[in-house]
Amino acid sequence: MIRKKNLAKSTSVAFNFCHRPFIVTFLCKEVTKYSDVVMILLRKDKLKAEIEEVGSYLYSLSINGKDVLLRGDKKNFTLGGMAILVPFANRIREGKYTFEGKEYALERNEEGNAIHGLILDKRFSIREKSDDSVSLEYLLSNRGYPAKIRVEVSYTLGVSSLKTKISVTNIDSVSAPLVVGAHPYFLVSDDWKIEPKKVKKCLAINHIPTGKIIDFDLSTNKEYDDCFYICGSLRLISSYSSIRISSSNMCFYQIYTGVKGAVAIEPMSGVPDAFNNKIGLKILKSHNTASYSFTISHISLF
Repeated sequence: MIRKKNLAKSTSVAFNFCHRPFIVTFLCKEVTKYSDVVMILLRKDKLKAEIEEVGSYLYSLSINGKDVLLRGDKKNFTLGGMAILVPFANRIREGKYTFEGKEYALERNEEGNAIHGLILDKRFSIREKSDDSVSLEYLLSNRGYPAKIRVEVSYTLGVSSLKTKISVTNIDSVSAPLVVGAHPYFLVSDDWKIEPKKVKKCLAINHIPTGKIIDFDLSTNKEYDDCFYICGSLRLISSYSSIRISSSNMCFYQIYTGVKGAVAIEPMSGVPDAFNNKIGLKILKSHNTASYSFTISHISLF
């Protein structure tokens, strides 16, 4: 039997959307610990990855024995490693949204918002496993979300790359809103920079996008908890390492610099609070599947 311990804590483009509010509220449960978690080990040439079943969480990624990612934080999956964010990425303002005429309420954190999706503490099952790849799945049902969905996460190592694929299938009879994301922390030295420098930034108030997107130069600042639109690929370079992140359908990136010695560059299919502002939002119809992927490649450590 699995034993669990619950820890609770009580250019410019403008988009205009209207929403009305039937509220469901419930206790905020932040972390679930399992006593028998299995760590999945993948290897390919000089690259090694460790993945936990809980959250389908990438605990570590290393090359030649040297860490590429800040090693995972077992108390808070979004302070290290790479958490998977489904069915929303980053914040939902006040944990509330309206979908198809009904208002829903999600678990909220200490700042009063829902954050980082609904699967961080959920135990996935292994579907397929090889030396250099693994596929895991979880069936999600939550009172704060309209539909039951199947979440499948797969990791595949290349010689100097890691591909992550997130597929979500709506197994219910009703539609559901969907945004997916990932939360990797890359180790860097103080001289880090991101290319391209010229990007689009989502203006925000208290980390909630307003719907306006402006031109921005990433070289003008080094402290971020902001969302950017960067379609194609980007590079994170420092005297410690160099990596490239690329995706064709996860073109929004939350950049976060609140953990010393690391930069979180979080690929997302939509912006924070997309359930309300609709930017990047996917409406997943009954018995349909949506798939998203990104690749961390050209991994070099100096």
